[in-house]
Order: sequence, then structure tokens, then C-alpha cells
Amino acid sequence: MTTTRWDAVLIAAVAAVAVAAVGSTLTDLGPWYQNLKQPSWRLPDPAFGAVWTAIFSMAAMSGFYAWIDTPDAKRRQLIVGLFALNGFLNVLWSLLFFKLQRPDLALIEVGGLWLSLALLIGVTQRTSKRAAALLVPYIIWISVAAALNAEVVRLNGPF
Repeated sequence: MTTTRWDAVLIAAVAAVAVAAVGSTLTDLGPWYQNLKQPSWRLPDPAFGAVWTAIFSMAAMSGFYAWIDTPDAKRRQLIVGLFALNGFLNVLWSLLFFKLQRPDLALIEVGGLWLSLALLIGVTQRTSKRAAALLVPYIIWISVAAALNAEVVRLNGPF
């Protein structure tokens, strides 16, 4: 079965929306979250939605470019698997932090999320520099999120 450019666009967009939707349903900004002490440098809540929208849009474009720029089917499968792993870890972070109310466990997990993204950038850049470049803001954001997560743990622990 061959995948057309439009199929690749649709698959990348649906995957990004699915990860965003699941993560969003796990994100509870209720009383527990509102009562956490936050660092002074934390962005306001509305900024998070805007940043994540941009990140997921760029990740979908990255997936599309990685697919069309990678001629080898095995490497494309690897890339799809790495995107899936990253999506899973992204959702897992939301589950740990918000639903289970365990920022300490989320802080450990965010290391895996960051590594999955670094690996994805490394693999995609071999065949699609534009796909890899589109993921750079994502890894920067995850680095900032990890620092914020660490501060929440420091200011509020133990959990």
C-alpha cells in the first residue's frame, strides 16, 4: 500500500490532534493545581495552550516532512515508532502530573520524554533536516517544562 502526500498530511494531523486531545483531557487545572506554589518565572495559564498548539502543529508538519523525505520504508517505520513513543510519553507526563498529582514522578518521566525527542530529532535529521528543525522548539519547550516541573517539586514536595 502506498501512502500519498495527502494521506501523510492527514495521518500526521490526526496523530497530533489525538495526542493533544488526550493530554488536554488529563490536564486538570482545578483546586489541587491552583494551590501549588509556582516559580515567579512561570508563564500565565493561557500561554500554555498557545505554546502547545504551536508545538503540536510543528510536530505534525515534522511528521509529514519526515515521511515524505525518507525514502526507506524501514526508516519511515522507525520514525513513526519514535513519534508514537514521544506521543505516549507526552500523554503519560500529563497523567502523572495532573491526574495522579505526582509532579515528582512526572519529573522523572520528563527525562524520558526529552530523550525520546532528542532521539527523534537525531533520526529525522539524517533524512529530513526540515523535519528535525521543526522539532527544535518542542525540545526547547520540554526543557523549560522540565525546569518548571523541578521547581514545582522543590516548592511543594514531598508528594
